[in-house]
Amino acid sequence: MFRLPILVVLTLAIAFGGGAWTASWTLKATSGFGAIKLGPWSAYPDLQTANADPFAKAHRAGDGRILLGRAEGLVFTAQNDETGAVLSGRCIYEISGSTPPARFWTLRVAGADGDPLEAPARVPTSLNSWTTLRHTDGTFNIQVSAAPSPGNWIWLDTSGDVTFVLTLIDTPTAASVSIAELDMPKISQTGCSDA
Repeated sequence: MFRLPILVVLTLAIAFGGGAWTASWTLKATSGFGAIKLGPWSAYPDLQTANADPFAKAHRAGDGRILLGRAEGLVFTAQNDETGAVLSGRCIYEISGSTPPARFWTLRVAGADGDPLEAPARVPTSLNSWTTLRHTDGTFNIQVSAAPSPGNWIWLDTSGDVTFVLTLIDTPTAASVSIAELDMPKISQTGCSDA
């Protein structure tokens, strides 16, 4: 007697619950189409523009973060090193080279979800173009590790995967047609505490 209504309710729960879960997962899994990839770094230049695709607009609305417009800057993220290995919070990395032209840039370490890491007091969790020491040719070397090191150093000591976030502010790169030819900093793993 109750078999048919129970089956109908179960079918509707699976359909609506599964549909809502897959839609949510799809929106969290991507920032939309139109990504540019330069080595391990990727960016979505159209994410905040009127030309953004519907997935990007939905991602932007659901994420609740204020993004940079195309004329304001560009955000690059890296979740892998130069060899393609996933960035781990237990490893030591060296970020070297130079950034594309920008009036100002910041480099920070975030969790795999993009949120800032919880760090002990008075340790550097980011660097910027004003505080980074450079070589005479304009390049830099930044150590990312748990133990302090001389020169440019960013703290990293957490379990799980991490993301490096490079934000270029007021850069001609965002409007450039030759964006695929930019020189981006290289990410090299120099050791791991788990090994």
